[in-house]
Amino acid sequence: MSKKVTVFTTNTCAYCAMVKKYLDGKGVSYEVVNLDDQPDKQKEIYEKSGALTVPVTLVEKEDKTEEVVIGFNLPRLASVIA
Repeated sequence: MSKKVTVFTTNTCAYCAMVKKYLDGKGVSYEVVNLDDQPDKQKEIYEKSGALTVPVTLVEKEDKTEEVVIGFNLPRLASVIA
């Protein structure tokens, strides 16, 4: 099953780096959206997640449904990328 994974980050977020390291370790390819560089994306991810914090990991499944993981939540992250 093909999934599109996007990690919303900022330059100073330690948990963002941990999420990316986890995904790298699992061999999951992902796109990074840095909200410091693209502040216009903050509204988009807030509307999807309700969160004003990072990291937010957005996983779009093959059927176009989306799963949102807020923060460094490994059990949730593992279940949505599986």
